Amino acid sequence: MSNVEHYEYVFLGGGKGGKTLAMELAQAGKRVALIERGMIGGSCINVACIPTKTLIQNARVAHVRHAQSGDSTGEGPRTDMAQVVRNVRSVVNGMVDINLKAFLASGMNLVMGTGHFIAPRTLQVQLNDGGTRVIEGEHVFINTGTTAAVPDVPGLRDAQPLTHVEALQLETLPEHVIVIGGGYIGLEMAQAYRRLGSKVTVIQEAPRVAMREDEDVAEAIEAALAEEGIDVRTGVKPVKVTGRSGEGVTVELNNGAQVSGSHVLVAAGRTPVTHGLGLDAAGVERDARGFIKVDERLATSAANTWAIGEVAGSPMFTHASFDDYRVLKSQLAGGNRTTADRIVPYALFIEPELGRIGLNETDAKARGIAVRVAKIPMAMVPRARTNGATKGFMKVLVDAHSDQILGFTMLGTNAGDVVTAVQMAMLGKLPYTAVRDAIIAHPLISEGLNILLAKVPPRVDNL
Repeated sequence: MSNVEHYEYVFLGGGKGGKTLAMELAQAGKRVALIERGMIGGSCINVACIPTKTLIQNARVAHVRHAQSGDSTGEGPRTDMAQVVRNVRSVVNGMVDINLKAFLASGMNLVMGTGHFIAPRTLQVQLNDGGTRVIEGEHVFINTGTTAAVPDVPGLRDAQPLTHVEALQLETLPEHVIVIGGGYIGLEMAQAYRRLGSKVTVIQEAPRVAMREDEDVAEAIEAALAEEGIDVRTGVKPVKVTGRSGEGVTVELNNGAQVSGSHVLVAAGRTPVTHGLGLDAAGVERDARGFIKVDERLATSAANTWAIGEVAGSPMFTHASFDDYRVLKSQLAGGNRTTADRIVPYALFIEPELGRIGLNETDAKARGIAVRVAKIPMAMVPRARTNGATKGFMKVLVDAHSDQILGFTMLGTNAGDVVTAVQMAMLGKLPYTAVRDAIIAHPLISEGLNILLAKVPPRVDNL
């Protein structure tokens, strides 16, 4: 092919891990092309982390306003959603502009279009402004991410359900949002829209929400949502949907009940963006769910071809994708960093906030790991009391036969930040006693770690 453009490094998709590596290689003088079909900077800043947290912050402000007026349930004056959407777009546009300037300044070739493989490490790109290009790379990285999955429920697709993407663009406040799915995205959107003034029902097929978490965590989350007037229904499954989202929908459940609302929002898992990429032509294998098969180096089944982030089955967090960048940077330099045994923290941005790192009690039991558990209510933390934020608790798991911290879960104000403090101790392999006896400034939420760790039971071999 005489019109083939040759590059040292080619990236299909510009998510966190891929764009970071692409810019760094370009800045080092390498010939780099990044193919992106539309979202400059990736999904995080366009339709996921950044806009959703902006929406949540707007909802938090509305919630405080309602509470100050004596209405903590959100039944008071309705929120100006057009202004909320303008706020969200302003934050997103600012970050997109920063990313675009960084892309161009790095010296890489940004190709706006939709690419698919026509041969190993060779892609044909349908350009957004018309025409095609054929691009070949010595090294190719697939970074296409995931999209919201729509369950195979009769009538659901015909109802044109919202996903979190469309929910970020609603300029008119929905009367009643029916959320299908009680995972992290569903819970964040449910509480946000309730606080903005919508009636909200959450339908969760599993026996409780947030199934990755311990039962006490899920129960506390459900109680907090119920207190705000959110109708959480667990252990029920949608069997039929009629109507159209935005005009009026009815969801029939397997227990015979029906839920009617103005909108239906699907938050029931993610699907990898691999269809139509021509992965067979590239020699890249997928697993049964459609995710790209990779080893601990993120290498695919094809030579000099890697996958990054969610499409590779990495944990579905931007910070995990960024660590994929570190792994690939190491591999390209002949290093030995891999994805094996990494511990990825995360947070759920509801109130009370959830932060988690490492094992929980459910994990430890499933793996047969003996642990010592300590738990305190947030009401024991002085700063939580001064802030009027006493919902939730802290819980730590310490190895039964050593003093190593194996896991930490917190449901409470500033949980994500407190998790980072525990993460530093775990990375440094500090015994829990080092944190227990650390001088932590008073009164901080993280001071609760002193209180919590003082309650860790003694080791069995010390009795």
